[in-house]
Amino acid sequence: MSRHNFFPEPVPVGVADLVALTGGIVQELGDFDDGSRTFCGVAPLDRASGSEISFLDNIKYLDDLRTTHAGVCFVSSQFVEHVPSGTIAILTPQPYLSFALASARLFPLAMAPGTIHRGKGVMAGATISPEARLESDVSIDPGVIIGPFAHIGSGSTIAANSVIGPGVQIGRGCHIGSNVTIMHSFLGNGVIIHSGASIGQDGFGFSIGRTGHTKVPQTGRVVIQDNVEIGANSAIDRGANRDTVIGEGTKIDNLVQIAHNVVIGRHCLIAGQVGIAGSSILGDFVFMGGQVGVAGHVKIGSGVQIAGGSDVHGDIAPGSKVGGSPARPLKQWFREVAVLSRIADKSRGGGAVSD
Repeated sequence: MSRHNFFPEPVPVGVADLVALTGGIVQELGDFDDGSRTFCGVAPLDRASGSEISFLDNIKYLDDLRTTHAGVCFVSSQFVEHVPSGTIAILTPQPYLSFALASARLFPLAMAPGTIHRGKGVMAGATISPEARLESDVSIDPGVIIGPFAHIGSGSTIAANSVIGPGVQIGRGCHIGSNVTIMHSFLGNGVIIHSGASIGQDGFGFSIGRTGHTKVPQTGRVVIQDNVEIGANSAIDRGANRDTVIGEGTKIDNLVQIAHNVVIGRHCLIAGQVGIAGSSILGDFVFMGGQVGVAGHVKIGSGVQIAGGSDVHGDIAPGSKVGGSPARPLKQWFREVAVLSRIADKSRGGGAVSD
């Protein structure tokens, strides 16, 4: 798995490099290794070879750990005794995080969508307004259109056929995938937007009437703060009369719809096919499972966790865990599901059902 045709051959890393990178603790190397071995790939436990790095953080894969041929494995202390003698164990309280850091060291270009000719500057076939401003080390693919007074920060990349509208501001070290449209938006530094996303289009705003519906001009913007990541084919509407805001460090999966005037806090995680209706507000570190629906004008407090497939129709207090349709406290939802299951079982068995 480590021999990717799509990424450059990685620079091998040694055990000392991995320890410095992750802060892990190496178990005794033993006679088979003098500490000079290097590793040039990553793989799951059941497929890893002696030149590759793997990890375990789920007991479900303990049997794979016992038989792995990985050269290095990141594990927590509770599983270290199961690491085979031919595998170097690096102890860490967060094996998956350590694995992610090691993978990023080996395959840095896999961290964000790249241009066809990354690092080659502005390619032939791009259309850039003479009034746009591009800082140094910007990579622009063929087919890209950049409108007047747009500003692209240094080290940013824009892949083929994307459109950057007039006056859009993109910070430094950002990576914009192919076929992305960005209008009426300000992006901070380190923002990643994957292919097909649409940022800053009209919000769904109409004055409803018996003879027809009158369109309400959407005059706000989208403000995306530093280190936000937005998945493929997601849509973020610009504000109607204020800004739509995505907070620092928030990660948004593919196929997510965020409506006008929504404010999302810092470091939220929003899984695929979530829909958030207009003017809702999310605090910091809110986690949403896939296909969650949030009604308009709802306030969701910081630290809230919402189970996949839930429907949120009212405000949720900070730190709550909710699920179901309508969303309610998780334990209550589980009890209700269990009761319904017992009723259904009795019904199928022909037994009487009573309170």
